[in-house]
Amino acid sequence: MKDSAVSAEQPRAAERTTGDLARAAVSGWLGTAMEFMDFQLYSLAAAIVFNKLFFPDVSPAIGLIAAMATYGVGYVARLAGAVYFGRMGDRIGRKRVLYLTILLMGASTTLIGVLPTYGTIGIMAPVLLVVLRLIQGFGAGAEIAGATVLLAEYAPAKRRGLISSLVSLGTNSGTLAASGLWAVLLAVLSEEQLLSWGWRLPFLLSFGLMVFAVWLRRGLKESPVFEERPDVVDGVALAREEVESAVAEAGPERGGVLAAGVRQRKGRAFFLALGLRFGQAGNSGVVQTFLVGYIATNLAVGRSVPTDAIVYGSLLGFATVPLVGLLGDRFGRRVLYLVLTALTVVLAFPVMLLITSGTTPGVMIGMVLGLNVGVLGLFSLESVTMAELFGARTRFTQLALAKEIGGILATAIGPVVAATLTAVTGSWWPIAAMLVVYSLITFVSAYLAPETRGRDLVRLEDAV
Repeated sequence: MKDSAVSAEQPRAAERTTGDLARAAVSGWLGTAMEFMDFQLYSLAAAIVFNKLFFPDVSPAIGLIAAMATYGVGYVARLAGAVYFGRMGDRIGRKRVLYLTILLMGASTTLIGVLPTYGTIGIMAPVLLVVLRLIQGFGAGAEIAGATVLLAEYAPAKRRGLISSLVSLGTNSGTLAASGLWAVLLAVLSEEQLLSWGWRLPFLLSFGLMVFAVWLRRGLKESPVFEERPDVVDGVALAREEVESAVAEAGPERGGVLAAGVRQRKGRAFFLALGLRFGQAGNSGVVQTFLVGYIATNLAVGRSVPTDAIVYGSLLGFATVPLVGLLGDRFGRRVLYLVLTALTVVLAFPVMLLITSGTTPGVMIGMVLGLNVGVLGLFSLESVTMAELFGARTRFTQLALAKEIGGILATAIGPVVAATLTAVTGSWWPIAAMLVVYSLITFVSAYLAPETRGRDLVRLEDAV
């Protein structure tokens, strides 16, 4: 055991300057924007062209299901990345992990843009697509969790919701950029041009963004909360057995602080966080992924209408996300969760009636409402609430796992279930029912959860 671990006094880390906070904020925003740009590029490609390029020998309905499945496999890799990089981030710090994750995401996304299609190499095309999707997911599994933790740990307690919402703005920026790129391609290219070379452009353009993000993160300072943790010595967290020894040797005050982090029974905070994740993750998979393909395939509107709707909804999200962050700082996280999830339940069927009306205004209004109330608003809350719910010793790992398990159960599986149910029933009502179920799970979780606003993030134990 390291002798310094038992010191009764451990100096607090130097406070970060406004410039340090700004760099961390831009880094977190950019990395999350890149992650969601990459994933939205893929999800839109899966909904619009991948069924034709990589699964051409099946019916359109089966092709859409297969394309949604390739979208979903990335979430399995995300779980592996969450475990691997989450533990690394809790052990050696946040910034090193964020440097590695951005490299993995950027390289795999760029390579998708040069991938041969089924018409060129046959069955190896979808196989390679899945491989790159797995690599992309492995890096992304800890990217948003790391950015969330870093921003929350940098932010002043009274503005934590607002500053942490930059992570959500990053997701919105990435979604907007990807949707905007696809909207332009659909507007200016013919079907033949889109399928032959146009679909590659968004993936190739992500390379420049990766280079800038890597450069930015090279100068990033470590989270002040990580440096202030009582179980961190010389930049590395003590193992459990070392902490147990330190508890015995330290004074009552310091020993109690250390013991709280390693002896607390885990589980309750994690399952509450998983429930909080379900509403946003499930609604996102339905609104941002499945409905784009469903509208393009089943409704008599222009092929660019669903992507245009995502663009307009994302633009409105630049007001929705920080507003929810500010309200969370003012009134607390829990009450806003209850309000937003209740609104999503009430609006689910009216929103789907608007979308399936077959009119361009109906589709636009329905998609914009669903995106801002049921997805972006909840995401703004999720970013800060999960960070406050977990203790500093396992915050990165638990937050990453809650996000990715929720992503697998809701975002990844949801579009496949929605495609199957709508194909079997020939109706849109299962989509609305899924939005209701996802939102009710989060409503109940928020009702059972404690209020976390203003919690001391240096504490090693979970909030419950």
